[in-house]
Amino acid sequence: MTLELTRDLLQYMFDHTLTKIFITILLAILAQFLVRLTVNRAVRGIVHTTKSSDALDAKKRQDTLSKMFRTMFAIAIWIVAILVILWQLDINIGALATGAGLLGIIIGFGAQNSIKDILAGIFIIAENQYRIGDIVSLYANGKDISGVVEDISIRITRLRDLDGNTHIIPNGSINVTTNLSFHFANVNIDINVAYDTDIDHAENVINSIGTELSGDETWKAHIFEPIQFLRVDGFDESSVRLKAIGKVEPAQQWAVAGEFRRRLKKAFENEKIEIPLAQIVVHTRTAK
Repeated sequence: MTLELTRDLLQYMFDHTLTKIFITILLAILAQFLVRLTVNRAVRGIVHTTKSSDALDAKKRQDTLSKMFRTMFAIAIWIVAILVILWQLDINIGALATGAGLLGIIIGFGAQNSIKDILAGIFIIAENQYRIGDIVSLYANGKDISGVVEDISIRITRLRDLDGNTHIIPNGSINVTTNLSFHFANVNIDINVAYDTDIDHAENVINSIGTELSGDETWKAHIFEPIQFLRVDGFDESSVRLKAIGKVEPAQQWAVAGEFRRRLKKAFENEKIEIPLAQIVVHTRTAK
């Protein structure tokens, strides 16, 4: 009795169009959920086995690839689901496809930019040019835009700049990409001292502060190579320009440089090393 009731219930369900459509939608949702789990695990396995500079790079790569594949599979699943629903509604898919083909040709002429964006997005992700969480500078549509990558799809890149503004950039419009957080970053600091400064003394103070900072419990995890004196970089109107350089964790160059300058300013004050202001010499002539 129970078996017959179950069979009759299933027969009733599959004989009714609305029920069929409901089941199709449920199956599409289930398929999307399973694809999400499978893609996430597969990408973690693939990226984990490739050579990556560190765990942070691997995590960014995983997030970016997972999102792209999930989006592509989701689109495919729902296209199939819609076609099945149309078939269940007894709509002639062949005739619809013929009309859609003509419409597609018309739309195609106006969708060239979108196709360009999609192809560019695939290359950006496949070539690992930048990932979600990276800090980048993009030259697009004749202007430079810098910020943190919040999202990448196969059509657009979304950046948030330092002021909190969100920039939506079509991938096809990006001409030059500068990634400021790939593997490592350099701290490149110009330091101006007075002309009467003992350069050797200034060099020792700079190196001492760089070494001290790299050993600090708060900062040492972010510093790969201590900031050290590099060279005398030039002679300005009222000062000698020195250059110091170090290697740090990606996206930490600004924080490390700021802390180095703060400590160096105090050290220069203690060591009586002058950081000169720009000076203008004015000559006056006495009337005869």
